[in-house]
Amino acid sequence: MNLHSTEVRQKAVTLLRDGVSNADVARTFGIPPGTISYWKHLDRARRGECPGKHDPPCPRCDGRELNESAYSYLLGLYLGDGHISRYSAHRVPNLMITCGESWPGLIDDCEQAMRTVFPDNSVCRVRKTGCRNVKVYSKHLPCLFPQHGPGKKHDRRIALEPWQQDIVDAHPWAFVRGLVHSDGCRIINWTTRIVAGERKRYEYPRYLFANKSDDIRKLFSDTLDKVGVKWTTLARGVDPFNISVARRASVALMDAHVGPKY
Repeated sequence: MNLHSTEVRQKAVTLLRDGVSNADVARTFGIPPGTISYWKHLDRARRGECPGKHDPPCPRCDGRELNESAYSYLLGLYLGDGHISRYSAHRVPNLMITCGESWPGLIDDCEQAMRTVFPDNSVCRVRKTGCRNVKVYSKHLPCLFPQHGPGKKHDRRIALEPWQQDIVDAHPWAFVRGLVHSDGCRIINWTTRIVAGERKRYEYPRYLFANKSDDIRKLFSDTLDKVGVKWTTLARGVDPFNISVARRASVALMDAHVGPKY
C-alpha cells in the first residue's frame, strides 16, 4: 500500500479546488485517479459541498445567467456526440461528450464550454481507448437539454425549444462549430484536369457533416443558410447522411468561424 505525505495531499487538494481535473492532478503527482477522487470527496465533505447537499442554481429554473455562446457550442457538441445518463452511481444525471484523443484542442474547448455553462458543477475527463469522455453532473441537465430521451437521437424527433432557437439565432457560428467538432470534419479533396494536354492535380478543402438524424442535419443546414454558407447533400448509398460545404466562398466563411479540428 502506497502512503502519501500530508504535503502532497494538500497540494493535490489545492489544485482540485482550483478546478484542475482529477485526471490531471493524478498525472501531476503520479497518484492513482481513484485516490485523487477519494481525496476530493473527503475535502468537499468537510466543506459541506458533497453532491446532493446543495443544488446549484439553474438558468431555466432559477434565472441564473447563462453564457449563451458557450451554451450554443455545447448544444452542438451534445447533438453530435453527447449523451445524458439519468441513472448513475452518483444518482445525478450526467452529460458526457465523447472526444477523439487526436484532437486535444477540441477536448479543451469542450471542457471549457462545460465549465462556463455549469460554473458551479464539477467537470472531469474520463480516459477511454482512443478518446476522452468529458463529463459534468447536474440535476438540471434535462432543463438545459430537453432533447434528451430514451433511445438513439436518430430514432426520435429532435427539435429545439423556442428559447434554444433564440440562442442559436444569436450565436449561430458557435452552434455550427459545435456540430462540426462533434460529427464533422475539414478535409482536402483532389481532382485532375487536362490543361494544355497535361494532366494536373488540383486540391481543394471541403467541410463534411455526417449524422443519421434527419432533424439534426436540418438544424445544421438551416443554420448554415442563416450565415450564408452554401451546402449540398451527399448520399451514402441511398441515405443522405452527409452535408458538404465545398464552394470556395463558403469554405472561406467556415475557415474564418470554425476551422479544422486541432
